[in-house]
Amino acid sequence: MKYTNVLLPLAGLAATATASSGTTLYMIRHGEKPDSGNGLNAEGLERAQCLRTVFGASSSYNIGYIMAQQPKSDGKRQRPLDTVQPLATDLGLTVDTSCDRDDEDCVVKVVTGYSGSGNILLCWEHDELTKIAEALGVDDAPSYPDDSFNLIWTLPYDYTSVSSITSENCPNLDS
Repeated sequence: MKYTNVLLPLAGLAATATASSGTTLYMIRHGEKPDSGNGLNAEGLERAQCLRTVFGASSSYNIGYIMAQQPKSDGKRQRPLDTVQPLATDLGLTVDTSCDRDDEDCVVKVVTGYSGSGNILLCWEHDELTKIAEALGVDDAPSYPDDSFNLIWTLPYDYTSVSSITSENCPNLDS
């Protein structure tokens, strides 16, 4: 009987660990940008609308948490938030903007500490995506191409590998 009492709390801990081990991280770049200035251009705004379908409630992505890099008060670094805000609104989620663009450790802490339901969508500046993947433990993390805005990196739980890179397949934007 003493062993049963000891094992029951441990069984609960194992169930908690198993639930979080099913979480997948999806990493995307912000939408297209204008030649100069802040914000999204027409294609970027169109992409933000497309993501409502790509990652929306009826998709298989099952997004339960969304992160975007912290915008600056002068409007700089706003693109990632602008890219995912329509989706977040549709899903009834608040976008977590608690991490600065260059603070990979903050992102790692949030991602590895996530215990909610659903998967995580992270939208960031493209060069930083590689650094975030490396900080999570991905060996030989890919580089996000400068001329692409449509790639989805899939990192299954433990986040130490990019298991696939696919296109968002937004009509009129991605071929």
